[in-house]
Amino acid sequence: MNQYLGGSPQERLDIMERRRRLDPSLTNQEIADAFAIDPYLDPNELSLEEIDPSNQAYFLHGTHWRHFERLRREDPVHYHDFSMYGPYWSVTRYDDIKEVDTRHDLFSSHWHHGGISIKGIAGGGSDEVPALPMLVSEDPPKHDEQRNVLAPMFTASSLRKLEPVIRERAIHILENLPRNEEFDWVRHVAVELTGQMLATLFGVPQEDRGKLIEWSDAATSLSDPGYFETAADATRKLFECGEYFQSCYQERKAKPPTHDLISLLAHGSSTGAMEQREFVGNIIMLIAAGNDTTRNSISGGVLALNEHPGEYEKLRRDRGVIANMVAEIIRWQSPVIHMARTATRDAELGGKTIREGDRVVMWYISGNRDEEAIPRAHEFLIDRADVRKHLAFGYGIHRCMGSRLAEMQMNVLWEEIMKRLPHIEVTADPVRYPSNFVHGIRQLSVRIPE
Repeated sequence: MNQYLGGSPQERLDIMERRRRLDPSLTNQEIADAFAIDPYLDPNELSLEEIDPSNQAYFLHGTHWRHFERLRREDPVHYHDFSMYGPYWSVTRYDDIKEVDTRHDLFSSHWHHGGISIKGIAGGGSDEVPALPMLVSEDPPKHDEQRNVLAPMFTASSLRKLEPVIRERAIHILENLPRNEEFDWVRHVAVELTGQMLATLFGVPQEDRGKLIEWSDAATSLSDPGYFETAADATRKLFECGEYFQSCYQERKAKPPTHDLISLLAHGSSTGAMEQREFVGNIIMLIAAGNDTTRNSISGGVLALNEHPGEYEKLRRDRGVIANMVAEIIRWQSPVIHMARTATRDAELGGKTIREGDRVVMWYISGNRDEEAIPRAHEFLIDRADVRKHLAFGYGIHRCMGSRLAEMQMNVLWEEIMKRLPHIEVTADPVRYPSNFVHGIRQLSVRIPE
């Protein structure tokens, strides 16, 4: 059985070669057409060699779960010799993912090797589609040095100061929602709260928060033919973001340090003299990281509670479970679908030999449903024991530094939701992102009964 509905094998090979050469004329629609598949394809009807969970259509339609289940069951460290991104290894079990994430000496994140996304292409980019070095796509010691520059923003004392600000904003948002009529929860709540927080973290005017969301959306839609025609178009949008923040960066460098991310970068010993591409890369990383996890978990939580009414009733009976529920929502949503690495030398993983230079993809979304590591992993349980045993924030030195801030925003929001809105009704199927990197919800129609 052939899983592809699109172009011929030769056409797909040509697309892959043009991607490898970073051909700026290659359109997202050409790629989508050549690699078109039936998203409702039963993976059990394919040979194991044909399984490829990286196809974005599965995530757009929410049909990816069975592909990961089969790989975990039959070949948890699986080599794909053909995909639109070239050959790669899929790592789908919890313990194997942790091993890769922990062995940063063996599995590199460096952008020159291809970085942290399956879509990454090694070699430094081109004039039309430049590589964007960033903190998360660095290895020690540079990774550690730059991470330490930003760490003061996420200390316990910093978070304590932010909590009343978040609460005030959450209350204002919730009290101004329409009642007894349909509206988009993503736009009215998830985007609004995270956008306001991004503006605060960067120290930019609140009236510019719409630009931050626009740039975050662009960063997660680089290969979406409905958003950008070519990769070069996407790059131009990201550099528009870079120009805005370059002005902020130079302004902060000329002034005494303040407690915001741009000032920390401007005055940091390892970040105060970044060249433009690295600066743009780090800004895009911070915007996306500050938005995607929280925003998509806020929406994913409302959806999960509607899909599991018994758990919603538990929450109504006991609001003391909110902190535990937030961690379970993040595991269940798994807003970061994968991270990629490149082997720096030959290695053994799960009984397979990974060769130097091989690309290795850790499917966090699969590890978070691994029944061997997480009991009843396919159930959404807001009172789950050992609830923080998930991979949604990554593991090891690259674990998300803003994880506590993301959890705090969700905790505060749900505390205020339950004081005011004991029931939020989802009224239509969610509209998801066509992305294999961000497990996102683009639109979620809801109604709040009177």
